[in-house]
Amino acid sequence: MSGPRVNSFFLGNSSGVNFSIILSPIDEETGKLQLANCSGSKRAGDWNLSVTPGMNASKVTISLTRNLELCLPNATDCCTTALCVVETLQVLACRDSVMLAHLLIQAEIYANSSFTGNVSENATIIPNQVFQPLGSCPCDLTAGACDVRCCCDPECTPDLKQLFNESCFTGVFGGDVNPAFDQLCSSQSMEYTPDWFPLLCVQSSLNNTPFLGYFYHGSVSTPRVPPFKIPLQTSPGKLFTGYRQGDPIMTEENEYFTIPQQSMAGQCVGNAPVAYLQNFDVKCLTNLASYKEGLPHNVRINSGTGDFIQQNVIYRTITELSKFITESESLHTAEVVCQNVTFAEHYTFIWKDKNIERINVTVFLGSLCDGETLTQRFTVNFLSLKSTNAAELFGNPGYQVGKPVKAANMNASDTFGSLNIWQPAGRGLCTSATYTPVLFGLDSLSGCILEVDVNEDCSLLRGNVTEKLNSLVQATHVGKRDNSSYSDLNDWVEIIRLDPFNSEMNVSSGNLKGICPDIPANLNIRIIFADVGAVQGIPQQEILAVQISYSTVIWQFQCGLICENSISFLPITASVQFIKVPAQPPIPMTRFQINYTEFDCNRNDVCWPQLFYPLTRFYTGEPYSQSLAKGLSLAFLVLLAAIMSNPWFSELW
Repeated sequence: MSGPRVNSFFLGNSSGVNFSIILSPIDEETGKLQLANCSGSKRAGDWNLSVTPGMNASKVTISLTRNLELCLPNATDCCTTALCVVETLQVLACRDSVMLAHLLIQAEIYANSSFTGNVSENATIIPNQVFQPLGSCPCDLTAGACDVRCCCDPECTPDLKQLFNESCFTGVFGGDVNPAFDQLCSSQSMEYTPDWFPLLCVQSSLNNTPFLGYFYHGSVSTPRVPPFKIPLQTSPGKLFTGYRQGDPIMTEENEYFTIPQQSMAGQCVGNAPVAYLQNFDVKCLTNLASYKEGLPHNVRINSGTGDFIQQNVIYRTITELSKFITESESLHTAEVVCQNVTFAEHYTFIWKDKNIERINVTVFLGSLCDGETLTQRFTVNFLSLKSTNAAELFGNPGYQVGKPVKAANMNASDTFGSLNIWQPAGRGLCTSATYTPVLFGLDSLSGCILEVDVNEDCSLLRGNVTEKLNSLVQATHVGKRDNSSYSDLNDWVEIIRLDPFNSEMNVSSGNLKGICPDIPANLNIRIIFADVGAVQGIPQQEILAVQISYSTVIWQFQCGLICENSISFLPITASVQFIKVPAQPPIPMTRFQINYTEFDCNRNDVCWPQLFYPLTRFYTGEPYSQSLAKGLSLAFLVLLAAIMSNPWFSELW
C-alpha cells in the first residue's frame, strides 16, 4: 500500500470471527517475518483496524492514524524524512484461536508534499543572470571535477585551492576565463591589424573587460494551459475574443453546446458540438426505449465576448404525427406506454461579426408510444443581424464543404433552380426515390432501378431514361459562391451540357427484341472549383465550371432458364465529382516593366519592343515573303545612311 488507508474483504460468514492486526518485524538473523498468532488486537502502533460486516462478505479497513506532514523546525509528531512509513503488517482472521485467513501488507508511505500557502498565478520574472546569478556558485561549470580558479566549487579539495587561492574569480562571470577583447593593446595577434591600431588601442586589465559571460538573457515565464483542457473563460475578464467560422460554441459552464448531428458513418451523435456559422439539417431515428433528452434549453450561451445570453424558446405541439412516426409495430399488450418527447428542434442564431446576438429556438413536442419509431429533426441556421431575409451573406462568401450547391434557372420567371441526386427508398425503384441536394466538396454516387418491359421500344426507353436523369438538374446555371445573387448574372456559371449520343441515325430500333443499345443510363456531373482567397484564415472556395455528360450502356433483357416474367430492371445512376484546380496567380511584373513604364505596350501608344513585329510570322497584314523583303530593304537603307554619315566616308570622295 502507498496511502494511509486500504480496504479488503473477508468472504463468508463472519459471525464469531475475531479480526486483529499486528506489526511483523523482520528477524535480523534469518531475514524472515516472525510467525503470527491470534493474540493480536485491532490496534497496533499507529494502525487501526475496522470491520463492516455484511451478509456474505465483510469489509476490513486498515488506516494510519499518524500525521504525514514533513517536520518544520522545533515540530513533533511529523515525518522527519520524505519516506515517512516503512512497515510490514499482518491482518488475521481467527475463530476459537484457529487462523482462518491471513493478509500480509507492505506499507511504504511518503510524507505529504502539498504546498499550503498562497499560490500566485502571476508571471515569474527570471532575472538577468549576467548581473544576478541564479546559483550559489556560478563558476562551477564542470560536474564531478574541480574548476580552476573557482574557489566555491565543492569538488575542489583544499590542496587544489592552494594552487589558485589568490586568483579566484570575483564578481559575476560565465566562463572559465575572461577572453581578451579586440580593443586591447595586447591583442596584436589579430589578423589584418590596421596601422592606426597602436594609437587607438585600450590599455586595461582583464577585470575591466566588456565580456559579461555565456549566460542567457532573462525572460518572462508565463503560465501555460495544457492543450488538452479547454481554457477557462470568465465574464469579468472578457478573455473570450469572439468566434471564428468553425469554432465550437461554448456554454456558461465552459462546455461545448451540443445538438444531435450526423457523423461520417451516417449515425447520429447526441453530443456533437455546434460550429459557428455552419448550418445543418439532420434526421435521427429513435424509439421510446433509446430516447434521450439533449441539453436543457435553460443553458446560457457564451456570446463570444464573455457575456452569456439566454435562449428564446417557443414550444409547439405536433398535430400530424405521420410525418415523424415512420413505423408502428403491433403490440400484444393491452396497455401501451406513451411519453411526451421532442420531435423537432429548430435553432436560429442571430450573429454579427464574431459574436452571437440572439438565439431563437422552436421545439415541437408530441407523444411517442412503445413500438413506434420516431424520426427526429434538428436544424441550425445562422442568420446575420444585417440581413433582412433568410438569404443572409456569411462572413466567408465562398462555399464550405457539406453545404448545398446553389443553382438557378435563368430561363424561367422563377430563377430558383436545383441540382440533386437520388435518395432511394424502399425497393430502390425510381418511382419511389426522392431527391437530395448536391453537397459541395463531397463526391457521391446514387441511383435507382427502372422497370423495363421486354417489348419496350428503344426510342421511348432512351427518352424515358433521359427525362428521369434531366429531372435531377433543374437549372441552367450554378452559383460561383454561396452568396451568389440571383439578380447578378456575373455571380453564376453556365452549366455545360454534353447531350447523349443520338443513335437513331445509326441504329435501327426494333430489329432485336429485348436489346436496346446506347441507353444513357449514367449521368456524370463534374464541378471544377478552386481556392480564390481566404477569410479569417479559412479558404474561400469558388466554382469555376460545371459539366454534365452521359454514359451509355447496352440494355438487354435478363431472364433465367424460363422467361416467366416480362419485366426486367435497368439501373440508372448519377455521379458527382468535385475537381480542384490550383489557383492561377497573375504573372508577376519584371523590374523592367515596373521601372520603365514608357516601354510598356499596354500603357503606351508607341511600343518599342514590337519594332520588328512585321518581320515575325505573327504579322498577318501581308504575305510573309513581302514583309521580309521590305524589312531587309529598310535595314539596308538604314545601314547605308549610317555609313554615309561617317566622316571617313566623305574623305573617300
